[in-house]
Amino acid sequence: MSGQSNTTAQPAYFTKFAHLRMNRAADGVLLVEMHTHGGPITFDATDHEQFVEAFYEIGRDRDNKVVILTGVGDYMAEINFGSFGNVGDANVWSKVHDEGTQILENIANIRVPLIAAIEGRAHIHTEYALLANVIVAGRGATFNDLPHFAGGIVPGDGIFTTWSYRAGPGRTEAFLLDPQPISAQTAADWGVVSHVVEDGQAVAKARALAQLYLGQPEVTRRNTRIHFVQPLKERIVREVGYGLALEGTSASALVQQMMAKAA
Repeated sequence: MSGQSNTTAQPAYFTKFAHLRMNRAADGVLLVEMHTHGGPITFDATDHEQFVEAFYEIGRDRDNKVVILTGVGDYMAEINFGSFGNVGDANVWSKVHDEGTQILENIANIRVPLIAAIEGRAHIHTEYALLANVIVAGRGATFNDLPHFAGGIVPGDGIFTTWSYRAGPGRTEAFLLDPQPISAQTAADWGVVSHVVEDGQAVAKARALAQLYLGQPEVTRRNTRIHFVQPLKERIVREVGYGLALEGTSASALVQQMMAKAA
């Protein structure tokens, strides 16, 4: 036996998660596509639960040599808030809190180069993409934060941590307090996007970058990712649990306000 792993094998977890489509090429480049029924993803409570395990499995699978994260059509622009239940209930929010921290920690624990390929609207959970080493965006892509301050809750789920790490705290505070879509080029000017390409070419550019990275020894690739993500990982551990606790309190207050208006 050669002792080398077979990167062409498609492990069981690739098809385990309803809104994630995974395919790994023979060279070990894993493409992870977020989708709903083959179209743009409508993120829901099941995704919030399943993404914890999905990113854990991706990170622990050493046959993944480079990971590309993208969406079908849009990166992510729709969310099913009702699927989460009564977020004003502390028991409900406890689950949201735990899953929210674990998703980010598990993405940060992916120990190979991670590339985000953004097309269309990246208006929800852009913090997942900002944990990538490199973000490639189509020229028509836009970035925003729809679910938080504009909707009446604290942006505490890692969106501030990741954006302030990449773009700076002052710019991020203004962006999150008055969320408006920004272009891929503006995101590049802010230092968030690394490459702006023609629409429809983000994954192709990501694959080209992956080939560049594969030219280096595996230990070099893995250790470079580990080294680069460590400062952001420390901030995630330090800030996101607390931020989600604050977000949960604001969600409870929002629910109470809505109930009072309905009475």
